[in-house]
Amino acid sequence: MVEVILLYPLILSFFIALIFLPPWIDKAKKIGLIWPDMNKYNFPKNVAGSGGLIVLFAFITGVLSYIAIRTFVLQTEIVALDIFVLIATVLIAGLIGLTDDFLGWVRGGLSVKMRVLLMLMASIPLIVINAGESIISIPFVGPVEMGLFYPLLFIPIGIVGAGTTFNFLAGYNGLEASQSILILFALSITTWFTGERWLSLVALCMLFAIFAFYLFNKYPAKIFPGNIMTYSVGVLIACIAILGDIERIAVFFFIPYILETMLKLRGNLKKHSFAKVNEDNSLEIPFERFYGLEHVAIAFIKKIKPSKKVYEKEVTLVINIFQVIIIILGFIIFNKGIFLS
Repeated sequence: MVEVILLYPLILSFFIALIFLPPWIDKAKKIGLIWPDMNKYNFPKNVAGSGGLIVLFAFITGVLSYIAIRTFVLQTEIVALDIFVLIATVLIAGLIGLTDDFLGWVRGGLSVKMRVLLMLMASIPLIVINAGESIISIPFVGPVEMGLFYPLLFIPIGIVGAGTTFNFLAGYNGLEASQSILILFALSITTWFTGERWLSLVALCMLFAIFAFYLFNKYPAKIFPGNIMTYSVGVLIACIAILGDIERIAVFFFIPYILETMLKLRGNLKKHSFAKVNEDNSLEIPFERFYGLEHVAIAFIKKIKPSKKVYEKEVTLVINIFQVIIIILGFIIFNKGIFLS
């Protein structure tokens, strides 16, 4: 009975996003909040932007309904402070993302320095409650007590790192949404088996909201998430890692984003991961070198596909398969710490 009633917040998150996304698409188009679809020929500017606002609203509603069910129906203890701190952190990140969206990525949006400084603000709620476990296991050294270095150094690094890089692997229909679903699902499994089941429910509230969004964002996209969603999801991943004391496996799941960041740094964060688009909407690598996993995926598909024609859906699929492989490897490597804990 308890397990069934706790499905309601997930269902609520899904249906709120599903119901409110179509009106948002219409409204965004009416007010001119439309962005070019960069991997289509001639870059048609007809896709509604900042759909992550609805996702964030659905997520918050779902989490609050979870708190209400635990408080009034089940009448069980709940880590309310941790949940509200998590909500505050995600909301601050979402506000930063929405600001970045309105400034416009074509015009550069927020500068890198401003983005980092603002994202540091998002880490403050976690810092002030001294969230997480300050004992860190270092390879070949063992457990080390970090003391105040953990909240003052490691928490900001985690929030800023995850929040500002989760939008790097993006720009292809359905990519950000499907990647979010995969990583959040993996983290929900991890926290369920490590005993932090409230974090599993929180992760699944966001997952269900994003799944509804994916129905409109998959190829051909009717709406884009914007940085309001990517910043929020990136920060949520960091919050789950910190509050659930699962930093190591969360970093492992984040490997595609670490690789993407390294490729972006090769181009001084100025080279986009978009493709060169042919008249038939097939894709080509626009540079001589790779500046994103998207470019690597295009090259890989060309190697294995007889026609050598690469399309947007295939790039998203290949990157998602790579993410699934990373997740499976993570569960194998960290098996003892998760399923046998």
